[in-house]
Amino acid sequence: MSRYELSNEVIKIEVDLFGAELKSLCRLSDGKEYMWNADPAYWKRTSPVLFPLVGSLQGQQYTYEGKTYAMPQHGFARDMEFTPIENDGGQTKELWFALRDSEESRERYPFPFLLRIGYVLEGDGVQVHWQVENTGSDVMHFSIGGHPAFLCPIEKNTKQSDYLIGFDTDRALVSTVIGRDGLASERKKTYELSDGILPIDEHLFDEDALIIEHDQAHRVSLMTKEKKPYLTVSFDAPLFGIWSPPHKNAPFICIEPWYGRCDAENFHGTLEEREWGNTLAAGERFTSVYTIEVA
Repeated sequence: MSRYELSNEVIKIEVDLFGAELKSLCRLSDGKEYMWNADPAYWKRTSPVLFPLVGSLQGQQYTYEGKTYAMPQHGFARDMEFTPIENDGGQTKELWFALRDSEESRERYPFPFLLRIGYVLEGDGVQVHWQVENTGSDVMHFSIGGHPAFLCPIEKNTKQSDYLIGFDTDRALVSTVIGRDGLASERKKTYELSDGILPIDEHLFDEDALIIEHDQAHRVSLMTKEKKPYLTVSFDAPLFGIWSPPHKNAPFICIEPWYGRCDAENFHGTLEEREWGNTLAAGERFTSVYTIEVA
């Protein structure tokens, strides 16, 4: 069994063992689907977990204790088979999956770890839990992030520019602009909001993802033109991305809570010196959760 299903009285989700990836979020009353279907013509994924890296590295490699390691964009967890964690008799409204370090992973990432991904249903929402445990004896350095893609447009006979993005702030958002090789440039772009709302136009993602750093917002909604949210992502992460493939007119938008970010164009330091990196002492555990709510 590669797909696991979980439902309550309002919604049903499906999670794939490959990457512990959320593949479906469906409203039971009318069968409305909210998640992108991973059509490779636009993007072959739906909601990958980004670990132990968020974004890209300089030259797709990093240095730790004098040794150089190759690492693909967004790390390797999204391309590995997780192990299901048994719940109590199948009666709980939770699904949990685990990934441990291996000989294969240590070729790219020298740290022993245990990564747990959990999905917990509550009413019209699903909580996505991350638990990262350092099972080694040295300080562990890592990043982790989400990359869920949601249908936009979601109604027939509408287009993406008919929709809006809402935030839990009225202040203008300052985005770090993606530069060469998927790295963070020194350039910033400001997005003015009207009552906390940003219109979507065909050029919004021309320069790749919007990278919003420094706790500028913690709740992001996709909204109809009537300013009614149909999906909201809430998180405590200090930065997040909003993305749709540039110049593709793709029918989805990603809202991505991050504890980490790509390297800067001018960064040439070690793993320990990366911006937005996280550390765990031996035996310590990092925990975080973000929530997807539908209407």
